[in-house]
Amino acid sequence: MTVWHVRGVFLPDEQERDAWIVDGRLTFERVAGAETLIDRGWIMPGFVDAHCHVGMSPSGHHHDHGIQAAHAITNRDAGALLLRDAGSPVDNTYVQTRDDLPRLIRAGRHIARKGRYIRGLGIDIEPEDLVATVEQQAARGDGWVKIAADWIDRSAGDLTPTFPDAELAAAIGRAHELGVRVAAHVFGEDALPGLIAAGIDSIEHGTGITDAVIDAIAGKGIAVVPTLVNIDSFPQIAAQGEAKFPLYASHMRALFATSRDRVRAVWEAGIPIYTGTDAGGSQPHGLIREEIRALVGAGIPIAEVMAQASWRGREWLGLSGLVEGAEADFVVYATDPRATLEPMYYPQLTVLRGAPIR
Repeated sequence: MTVWHVRGVFLPDEQERDAWIVDGRLTFERVAGAETLIDRGWIMPGFVDAHCHVGMSPSGHHHDHGIQAAHAITNRDAGALLLRDAGSPVDNTYVQTRDDLPRLIRAGRHIARKGRYIRGLGIDIEPEDLVATVEQQAARGDGWVKIAADWIDRSAGDLTPTFPDAELAAAIGRAHELGVRVAAHVFGEDALPGLIAAGIDSIEHGTGITDAVIDAIAGKGIAVVPTLVNIDSFPQIAAQGEAKFPLYASHMRALFATSRDRVRAVWEAGIPIYTGTDAGGSQPHGLIREEIRALVGAGIPIAEVMAQASWRGREWLGLSGLVEGAEADFVVYATDPRATLEPMYYPQLTVLRGAPIR
C-alpha cells in the first residue's frame, strides 16, 4: 500500500499544512515513509456536478459501459469528482464499481406525467400512481428521486404543472418518510407554489422563481440547481416550438431573458445554489467549469460559487470536506481558485479516492 503526502493551503480553512493519504482517506497525523505528491498549492475538494445524466448524451441513451465510463471521465477531467445523476433511463451503476471514476449519487429514473415529458426518458404515469412510483424509484436510487413537475401542455400551448398539488404533497411526504430527498424539474412559475408547500428538496433549473415565492423557498431550506449552461439553450428551444406553440416560445424566451437576474436574486435571498450542468440531456458532459463561469457572470462572487461548487456541494450530498478521516477527493491549483476563474482550467494535481489521477 502506497502512502501519499501532500502539502498546501487547504480550503476552506485557508491553513497551509501537511496531510497524508492512507487507505483513500486523509489524515493530518504524520505517517512515515510517505511519497510526496505535491508540496505547494491550493488544495480544494473536487467540484460537484449536482445535475447530470451519466449514460445519456445529446445523441441518445447509452447502456454500453465504455460510453458511461467515458462520460464520467470527461466530467472528472473537468474537475467534477462527485456527480448527482438527476434521473436516467439507463442503469449506470457500473460507474460506481470503478475507483478511477467520480463518485456517483443516483436519483433513479425521471418520474413524469404520461404524455407530458420527453418520450422514452421517464416513467410515464398518471397522478394516482405518483406515490407508488416514488416508492419504487426511492429503492432504485441513492437517496434521491426526480419528478418532472412541469412541461409543455399541448392543449394549453404553454408550460403547466404536470401533477396536482395534493398528489405532489403525498409523494414528497412519502419520500421523506423513506429517508429520500426529492428533486423537481421545473422551468415555469405555476408549479412552484405546490412544490414549495409540499417540501421539495431541490428545484432544478428554477427559471420561474419570482419574488412571490422566493421567501418561501428560503424559509423552507430548499436548494436551487440552476443549470445555466442548459438554460442558454432556451432561445433555440423556443425557435423550434414557435410555429405550433407561439405562447410557449414567448414564455421560454422570457424565462431565458430573466434567468441571470433570478439566479442572483435567489443567492441574495440566502438560498443555497449548487452547480449542475444537465450534462447528457441537451448538453455534452464536462461543462462544470462553464457552469461556474456562468454563475459568476450572473453576479454571484467567485468565492461563493467555488464554495457551493466544492465543499458545500459535497456536504449537501452527504460527503465531507477535507477534514481528518475524510475521503481524499481533491484538486490542487497553483493559485487561489477563489480569486480568479483561470486556475480551474489548469489543475496541478487531481486525487480521487486517495489515488492520483495520471
